[in-house]
Amino acid sequence: MSSPVKDEQSDAMLEALIAKEILPQSGNWEGTEEFLNRVVQVLLKYIKDQNDRDQKILEFHHPDKMQMLIDLSIPEQPENLLKLVKSCEDVLRLGVRTGHPRFFNQISCGLDLVSMAGEWLTATANTNMFTYEIAPVFILMEKSVMTRMWEAVGWDPEKADGIFAPGGAIANLYAMNAARHQLWPRSKHLGMKDIPTLCCFTSEDSHYSIKSASAVLGIGADHCFNIPTDKNGKMIPEALEAKIIESKKEGLTPFFVCCTAGTTVYGAFDPLERVANICERHKLWFHVDAAWGGGMLLSPEHRYKLAGVERANSVTWNPHKLMGALLQCSACLFRQDGLLFQCNQASADYLFQQDKPYDVSYDTGDKAIQCGRHNDVFKLWLMWKSKGMEGYRQQINKLMDLSAYFTRRIKETEGFELIIENPEFLNICFWYVPSKIRNLEPAEIKARLEKIAPKIKAGMMQRGTTMVGYQPDKQRPNFFRMIISNQAITREDLDFLIKEIVDIGESLE
Repeated sequence: MSSPVKDEQSDAMLEALIAKEILPQSGNWEGTEEFLNRVVQVLLKYIKDQNDRDQKILEFHHPDKMQMLIDLSIPEQPENLLKLVKSCEDVLRLGVRTGHPRFFNQISCGLDLVSMAGEWLTATANTNMFTYEIAPVFILMEKSVMTRMWEAVGWDPEKADGIFAPGGAIANLYAMNAARHQLWPRSKHLGMKDIPTLCCFTSEDSHYSIKSASAVLGIGADHCFNIPTDKNGKMIPEALEAKIIESKKEGLTPFFVCCTAGTTVYGAFDPLERVANICERHKLWFHVDAAWGGGMLLSPEHRYKLAGVERANSVTWNPHKLMGALLQCSACLFRQDGLLFQCNQASADYLFQQDKPYDVSYDTGDKAIQCGRHNDVFKLWLMWKSKGMEGYRQQINKLMDLSAYFTRRIKETEGFELIIENPEFLNICFWYVPSKIRNLEPAEIKARLEKIAPKIKAGMMQRGTTMVGYQPDKQRPNFFRMIISNQAITREDLDFLIKEIVDIGESLE
């Protein structure tokens, strides 16, 4: 631990320095090292506090009050380095600790320290991923990681392709664009004017990015049809085929079907095998959005939920979700090699010269729709090496066991009602009905429930002890959507959440 005298000396040194007086603009290594050491100390304290269950997840402040607690203005003159360190402390102190073991509010949460180390190293290297000459090790690393992912899907790595993208929404866009290009390659140069009126299909519970991709590509959001789901949130194959046939009769040209492996709200897995049969019958591109559920492929015990994924033409997989890599880390995988290059290649002469002294097929940037491409693979590669395949098997199986435990606990706890009686993944959706309204008429209970979850969530945020999301859906009033994805979660944390919901719910006026 540092002494008060040393802290004063450090403060004095940093207060006397501004950024241009340390590396890279100055050779002042002593000042550089002191500044970075202080920033690391801020990070280490944050990591320690975030994993302390006695520490709050957040100190909630409304926006007008928050703006008074931290100076976010950009100054005319440079601020000294001590002030920058203090600003770092304020930003982390006032934010939400999404890596806290009792934060259940979203799919992407937790803080894997090995992945974090990879992200620190990535930021330090600050390398663009467009050509092999700039990022030789990282380009090969991306291929190595993708090989594991292709094998997990069930494809031949010698024939598959893929790219890391800035999020699952963009990965889904890559898939739809490639599907259109395979069928109508002239659309890349001539647009939509010489091709039929296209349409695509996705489950009504799928991620909104499928409709967004349809809009961005000029197909139109209204030509992306939502297929009904059953009581467990799975796409109904018969309804899909009926809509495909109906679309053809109306003069539209179906070309793309998206199944979801792990829906955002209910965690449902669409019936991939049956949908794959339909796609083959109608000669449609079969895409699987496994952004959330792709990690299940790493568990021999649970990968059956994605049976048929190997028949897909493309798969979206977000390691920043179930696998726990730091945001963002998303991949779009393709069964057919070469299609990405054909679809997206722009052949910019200042980057992708064909007479370089190495195999230019490793200049993977020309199969991306971006120019600059962030290195999202180092943090995943390092984390995956730290766990191995067996480590991921254990991690995913543990989370599934915790999901079963939590489901069992709320079934036996008075006042809780499940939306889906037996959740198949890590999403558990439920209501809490306070005792004072349990004997009311069903219509009145439903009306009251609309306000119960928001009030309990507000109570959680005021206490700062835990967080879980809520939402309405279709005709259902607001319900809690519990996500178990943080590898730090224990049964005791789940018990704590149940008690906290009951305590806050019973105290509502």
